[in-house]
Amino acid sequence: MGEPVSVPLWLFLAIVAFALWSLLDRLLIPSVRWFLRRRLNRLIDRVNRRLAVEIKPFQLTKRQVLIDRLVYDPLVVAAANEHARAANLPREVAMAEVQRYAREIVPTFNAYIYFRIGYSLARTVAQLFYRVRLGFADEKTLAGVAPGTTVVFVMNHRSNMDYVLVAFLAAERTALSYAVGEWARIWPLQQLIRSMGAYFVRRNSNNPIYRRVLERYVHMATEGGVAQAMYPEGGLSRDGRLGEPKLGLYDYMLKSFDPRGAHDIVFVPVALNYDRVLEDRTLLRSLDRERPRRSGWFAAQTALRFWLGQVGLMLRGRWYRFGYACVNFGRPVSARDWLAAHGGDLRLLDKDRRFEVVGRLAADVMEDVARLVPVLPVSLIATVLLETEGPIDELELKVRAGNLMHRFEANGARLYVPRGDRDYAIHVGLRMLALRNLVEERDGFYATVGAERPLLAYYANSVSHLR
Repeated sequence: MGEPVSVPLWLFLAIVAFALWSLLDRLLIPSVRWFLRRRLNRLIDRVNRRLAVEIKPFQLTKRQVLIDRLVYDPLVVAAANEHARAANLPREVAMAEVQRYAREIVPTFNAYIYFRIGYSLARTVAQLFYRVRLGFADEKTLAGVAPGTTVVFVMNHRSNMDYVLVAFLAAERTALSYAVGEWARIWPLQQLIRSMGAYFVRRNSNNPIYRRVLERYVHMATEGGVAQAMYPEGGLSRDGRLGEPKLGLYDYMLKSFDPRGAHDIVFVPVALNYDRVLEDRTLLRSLDRERPRRSGWFAAQTALRFWLGQVGLMLRGRWYRFGYACVNFGRPVSARDWLAAHGGDLRLLDKDRRFEVVGRLAADVMEDVARLVPVLPVSLIATVLLETEGPIDELELKVRAGNLMHRFEANGARLYVPRGDRDYAIHVGLRMLALRNLVEERDGFYATVGAERPLLAYYANSVSHLR
C-alpha cells in the first residue's frame, strides 16, 4: 500500500498540466473575471451618471447572445429559407451564410475601451492635428430626451477623421455606435472599432440575405435604444459639396416604428467642417474617371512621404496644425412628431409610399445639417479668392471677406471666427492656403495658383449652399 508508484514522465507532465488548468479554470480565471467585471460595472455606473444618453442594456449584452438573436430572427430565417429555395441550396448553407454576416456585423461593445482607450486616442489624435472647436450646440440638443428614446446623430461626411472628431466631442453626451465602411476591416483597427460599438456595413452589397441581416441588426439596436451615428451621404464628399441622403439606414430604423408607442426616435443634425481635409487631393482625383488608378503601393508611399515630411517640419519647429476643425450640433427632430405632421404610420404603407415619406424626412434633416455647416477661415478665403479676377491686395481681400461674412450671417450661417477676431480669421485662412502653396503672395498682392484652383473650389464648395 505504501510503496511508491512510478509513472512515465510524459504522463506526469500531462497530470501537472491538467491540474494547473483546473486551478486556473475553477479558481483563478473566475476570480479575475469577477474583479474585472466589478471594475467595469463601477466604470459604467460613473459614466452613466454624467451622460445625457446612458449606456443601454443592449450594448452590454454578450456578443454571442446578440448573434444568436439575429441569426434566428424570424425575418432573417424566412429570408434564408427563400434564398435556399431560389438558389436550390441546402438550408444549412444559407444559414451558414447568415451566421457569417451576423458575426461580421454585430459589434463587441466594451465600455472600458470606449471611454478609457478610445476617448483618449480620439482626443489625442484630434487635438494633435487640429484646433478642435465646438462651434454651436442647440440648447435642446439632448436636454429632456425621454428615457427609452433612441438618439441618432446625422452628419455630413467630410473626412475619415469625422469618426474620431465626433466620438471625442460627443463622449460627454453618449456612447455612439457607428456604421463603418469596409475600409476599416483591417487588423488591428477592426478589433478596436468593433470593441467601441461600431458595426461594419457593405455599402454596395445587393445580397438579399446580407441586407436582411443588416436591417434586422439596425432594427434591434434602434429598438434597444442604442445611440447611433450615421452619414446619410453614403460616403465622403468628393467635391466638397453636400450630397443627397441615402435612405437605407433611415428605412431600417423607421419601417417598424410605432408612432403611438412609448419609444421615440430623434435625429440630431450634426455638421462638420475642416480647414484641411487630409484626403482632399485623393477625393478630387477620384472624380476624374479617365485618370489612371494608383496602386495601393503608390498610395502607401505617398502617405509615408507626407507623414515623414510632417515629422521633418515638427523637428525644425516649422509645423502647424491643419487649421480648425469645427462641429455644430442642432435641434433634434422627433420621428414621432414629424410623422404625425407629415406621414402617419409607416407600417401601413407599401414600400414605394414608405420610401417617399422617409425621403422627405431625410431631406428635412439634411437641410438642418446643411444650415449648420461651419464657415471656417479656409473656406471663407477660398471663396473670396475664387470670386476675384487676378491678384488682390490684403486690404481689398479683407473688405471682400468682411462683406462675405455679412452675407453668410444674413442667411443664418454659423461662422466660426477664431478668438472673435475677424482680421485674425482672415490671416489664418491666408496662412493655411499659403503654407500649402495654393495661394502665392507677390509685392503685397495675393493670387491663386492656377493648377490648384480645383482644390480651392473643394473648400469653397463646403459652404457654397449657405450664400
